[in-house]
Amino acid sequence: MGLNQSAPKITAQDRAILDLKLQRDKLKQYQRKIQVILDQEYEIAKAHLAAGDRDRASLALRRRKYQQSLLLKTDGQLENLEQLVSTIEFSLVEKSVLHGLKQGNEVLKEIHREMSVESVEKLMGETQEAREYQIEIGNLLANQLSVDDEEAVQEELRQLQVQSTQPELHAELPSVPVEQPVTIGIHETRAKEAREGVPVPG
Repeated sequence: MGLNQSAPKITAQDRAILDLKLQRDKLKQYQRKIQVILDQEYEIAKAHLAAGDRDRASLALRRRKYQQSLLLKTDGQLENLEQLVSTIEFSLVEKSVLHGLKQGNEVLKEIHREMSVESVEKLMGETQEAREYQIEIGNLLANQLSVDDEEAVQEELRQLQVQSTQPELHAELPSVPVEQPVTIGIHETRAKEAREGVPVPG
């Protein structure tokens, strides 16, 4: 059942195009066959002429001329078939483009219905009301604060602005030593102090 659903649907137009292409291929095969006959008749005419038989050479050339006329006819038929196939295929492309344009127009109409003048005006009105409410709340809060409180609010706002524009400072810690510490024994210390004249405790 799944295979039937995934199989491409073959339309009448597809069959018509396929039939035309098959006819075109048959004409091309027929042309190749005629070309072989033309080459053979030419060689026969040359052979008869070399043998001194002019009549048979003329007959071979007449047959060759007849085959050439058939080749010209098949050329015309082949050209007509090619044009017909191209016209049908282009018409199918035009049809699919028109279908896409029709679907696009339907989508645009739906968008326009959703974004009607009334809905846009309503949205703008709600936005304006929200802005006015925010201003009103701000004014009420400003009236409730003293001059000192308002100045403190403005100062805090300035500090926040400065902090937001300055990069964060990270404290630099000393690097970890890579060498082992040198330990000096007590005897060495006393000997050094004795040399330097430092009194050594008994």
